[in-house]
Amino acid sequence: MQGDLVISADFGTSGVKVGVVDGDLNVLARVTETYPLTLGAGGIAEQNPDDWWGGLTRAVAELRQQIPDLRDRASVMVFSAQLCGLICADETGHALRPCMTWLDKRGSALVQALIGGFPQVHGYQVGKLARWLRLANGAPAKNGMDAAAKILWMHHHEPEIMDRTRWLIDAKDWLVHRATGVMTTSPESANLSWMMDSRSGREGWSPQLAKIVGAPLEKLAPIVTADTLVDTLTPQAAAELGLSPNTQVLAGTSDVTAAALGSGEMEDGALHISLATSAWIAGFLPNRRLSVPYSYATVTSGLDMRPLLIASQENAGSALDWAAKVTAGANAHPGDDLGPPQPDDPFFLPWLAGERMPVDNDALRGTFFDLSLHHDATAMRRAALEGVALNLRWAMSKISREKGLRKTGPITLVGGGAANPQMAQMLADALNRDILVGETRHAGMLGTATLAAKTMGWAASPAEAATRLRSRPNAHYTPDSARVDALAVRAARLEKLRRAAIRSYTA
Repeated sequence: MQGDLVISADFGTSGVKVGVVDGDLNVLARVTETYPLTLGAGGIAEQNPDDWWGGLTRAVAELRQQIPDLRDRASVMVFSAQLCGLICADETGHALRPCMTWLDKRGSALVQALIGGFPQVHGYQVGKLARWLRLANGAPAKNGMDAAAKILWMHHHEPEIMDRTRWLIDAKDWLVHRATGVMTTSPESANLSWMMDSRSGREGWSPQLAKIVGAPLEKLAPIVTADTLVDTLTPQAAAELGLSPNTQVLAGTSDVTAAALGSGEMEDGALHISLATSAWIAGFLPNRRLSVPYSYATVTSGLDMRPLLIASQENAGSALDWAAKVTAGANAHPGDDLGPPQPDDPFFLPWLAGERMPVDNDALRGTFFDLSLHHDATAMRRAALEGVALNLRWAMSKISREKGLRKTGPITLVGGGAANPQMAQMLADALNRDILVGETRHAGMLGTATLAAKTMGWAASPAEAATRLRSRPNAHYTPDSARVDALAVRAARLEKLRRAAIRSYTA
């Protein structure tokens, strides 16, 4: 080992958070660099992978200014990144076109045709669904967000690119290859491509499922666990980053597993909530779980293939940002003071980009209910805040039926939205659970750093290192009994409105 520090980079949709972490899991320096996202009609949502690498090089350059001896002290570099993207790369790892990110849903019609047929249940042909559930513990989402849908779209619309493609990979896979020249993928990316056999002891690519999607097995990267040592930096990558070529690079993980590590909730059945652009409720379980009606399941995590329950919702911070800007201008912030809730505040469904769970329907759209002439911009922003909280309450009401999940006690909240005290308190009241706020905007980056714990000698495993983070909350919110009761009444009213709204989009 050449040094005592780890460089951890968490690549999100809007930017990368990069930090330098020591053996006590203290962040000695951190930088956030943004990069563009191209949105277009028809569900286009693309990014240039070179922009991710550019953000990383700028961030590391700034970190070297903050820690002048970083080149000598950085022993390990590790990445986490957004899931469900598709990069078509050539033999050298060069991206042949922009990455279709998780937000890109151009393949929704194609994947619905693939999974459909008679007889069907919940939009899936029964025989196909049974095969996917048995092998992968899930099936491609109807909204087109998964890599399977994107591969179908590429076959239909850009077959010349598919012919030139050597590797079908996700965002983190490209980054690790850019750093090391070695191609790998994570269990999470493989599982959510719906081409992986996720049965315990049989984890690996499924020839049967890959054939259905139309992905040759030789174009799928080897699946490795998150703390696997891949290689050291290539001379080119080391020069661009200003780091030693002896810096070791780990396989890394997904944003969902990084957030789980950052929350510190490592025991089976313990839940955490990540609240950022989107939101999810997650927690580790001892075996696979699945709900077809409510569109959630466990995914095979990079932590020794351990099942991680994920109930993901499409709109959270994005809906709050939207409400702030359209009601109060471009400089408004979701954390601005909104005043006390009023009994006749409007209701809000935050489905501005469709929904994933507990209803998987890309056609759903955001809606205000019960607006009156006396309601102002502040009331609408309060409604948005409550709407996101009650949407998570809706999700929690479905997953809480699972055996082995903790039904009481505190829930850790991470992600950028956790920095909003009003949001944290609203969640405590909506869920009637204590909310512990740990690292907010940098939980994923800190959780990613724990993957280096064994390599660095900091702990016996990433999970052991991550457990230490649970004892370091920054804030604690307890439910207000009056607001708990008031929100229960409003949630019952919203449930009726929600059902009517869903019917209007599915009729």
